[in-house]
Amino acid sequence: MAHGEVKHDYHLVNPSPWPLLGSLFVAVLALGFVTYTKGLFGLEPGTMWLMGLGLLGVMYVMFGWWRDVVKESRAGDHTPVVQIGLRYGMILFILSEVMFFVAWFWGFFEFAIFWPERTATWDAANPIYADSLSRFADWPPAGVETFDPFHLPLINTLVLLLSGTTVTWAHHALQHGDRSGARNGLILTVVLGMLFTALQVLEYSHAGFTYDGTLYGSAFYMATGFHGAHVVIGTIFLAVCLIRLMVGGFTPQKHFGFEAAAWYWHFVDVVWLFLFAFVYVVPYLVLG
Repeated sequence: MAHGEVKHDYHLVNPSPWPLLGSLFVAVLALGFVTYTKGLFGLEPGTMWLMGLGLLGVMYVMFGWWRDVVKESRAGDHTPVVQIGLRYGMILFILSEVMFFVAWFWGFFEFAIFWPERTATWDAANPIYADSLSRFADWPPAGVETFDPFHLPLINTLVLLLSGTTVTWAHHALQHGDRSGARNGLILTVVLGMLFTALQVLEYSHAGFTYDGTLYGSAFYMATGFHGAHVVIGTIFLAVCLIRLMVGGFTPQKHFGFEAAAWYWHFVDVVWLFLFAFVYVVPYLVLG
């Protein structure tokens, strides 16, 4: 060993522009969203170019950053110790996403279970708000027609559960060196993910309520809408893994990128099961 050389199992990354650029473009994206919804910096609501610029920037950073991570892996920098760190990072990321959805479920249950008591208290303390608050005294509010969970929502549930089996098939095939099976399983998973998104768009187009006007509408669309966004992200994640697999990437011994995508997809599946049960079925059967 040469003088001053230190050998260890940890990979020390080279200076990277991606954290700084990522922060800047996320800020632009956030300001662009505010501009689009409310107006900002003298720009009228509905102005999309600033939000589009932030989104393109975020996508550029994602591509560049993940490209560098793939290069590090091919260069042999992802030692067993580094791979453990990557796994911990993905687990913690998924846990943070779990807590993100806990917030929406918490809000939904708060409105559903305690809103009559909250309304009565606020009515007594603030008579001026009595008329507006009385609209929210029931859950779902009077006049809101909830979805029949045993039509499109049930079909979407079956689609997503089926996609969970196909991604498991692809993972199992890759672990045993069956690249053809892994490819076919991933193709089916990506197609099913796109089908889920299309069906949810169709479902929204038939909704009998909107985001604004009722707490039920806002809670419903925030929970299911963010889940839909996660489905889109997961579909892109798996599509990138499919491309990498088809160009010769991944081996039975080393395929954490795909494994992380599969973990994320199973997380999306589990969240949907809770949404289907408590946001669709319970209001329809018990409260509807």
